[in-house]
Amino acid sequence: MQANPNFPSTRMRRMRRDDFSRRLMRENVLTANDLIYPVFVLEGEATVEPVSSMPGVSRVSLDGLLRLAEEAQNLGVPALALFPVVGADKKSEGAEEAWNPDGLVPRVVQALKANFPDLGVITDVALDPYTSHGQDGLIDPADPRGYVLNDETLEALAKQALCHAQAGADVVAPSDMMDGRVARIRAKLDEDQRIYTRILAYSAKYASSFYGPFRDAVGSAGNLGKGNKYTYQMDPANSDEAIREVALDIAEGADMYMVKPGMPYLDIVRRVKTELQVPTYVYQVSGEYAMLKAAAANGWLDEKACAMEALVAFKRAGADGILTYFALDAARWLRAGD
Repeated sequence: MQANPNFPSTRMRRMRRDDFSRRLMRENVLTANDLIYPVFVLEGEATVEPVSSMPGVSRVSLDGLLRLAEEAQNLGVPALALFPVVGADKKSEGAEEAWNPDGLVPRVVQALKANFPDLGVITDVALDPYTSHGQDGLIDPADPRGYVLNDETLEALAKQALCHAQAGADVVAPSDMMDGRVARIRAKLDEDQRIYTRILAYSAKYASSFYGPFRDAVGSAGNLGKGNKYTYQMDPANSDEAIREVALDIAEGADMYMVKPGMPYLDIVRRVKTELQVPTYVYQVSGEYAMLKAAAANGWLDEKACAMEALVAFKRAGADGILTYFALDAARWLRAGD
């Protein structure tokens, strides 16, 4: 006798009736191991500057960052992602400060690894914090279009990545979207015998409007002005192009692959994981975070419930790791639920 696969023989709600059975059939589980905490660091001492467009997030000096790092490690968060806030006096058309061995990022990396050797340190490889024009690459001053030069930028990025690796960075993360930058960075690292430095490539980084609060946080918004990054970041309308971008970064020697932003691009995360089967990461960007915080502050949403739902959605889509400003809060919420 053939079993009836339909109602009333089949009742999907049976397994949802009790907490224990819901837990037993849960397909995706979020843990602290999935989280990477992005942090903004600036010069000075005992300095904390709240980012007005990102409630709960601040720019901090190294002493404050060390306290955050200790908290992250105690909560089981595997890694921090560093983003520098650079003063106007350090910005230039050539972005030379980006590979200064005595600069902010190398000093912070050295301090983090000295104090927390087991905590992963990821550094951003891009020139926008250091350029006077706010773009991620170099520009010919004589070009009225302000078109970012690709091949010339590669050399600057390679020097920046090597500088970070020499300071002790575990992972360098090129977020610039220049063609060929992963291969150039890998070659530069290998030339210096930095064969174990990992590359987290921002492979599918879209020209998104969700980045606004981040640019405020690192101080590049004012330099960028009315400019945009459409000539090198991806068109939000494209999906197949993202798969091609990731495939190129695989061939060039990256180790990990990022989709950015997060929630509006879950389909891209799923395609990358399913079609290419590589370590896949996603960035829940500043605009996504800010919207949830603003809605929660107005009493329109439950912050914890919605943040955790969003993070689980990234896991369900196929992400192996999530860069999120909710990382420490999420780790605390997960621990409280143990």
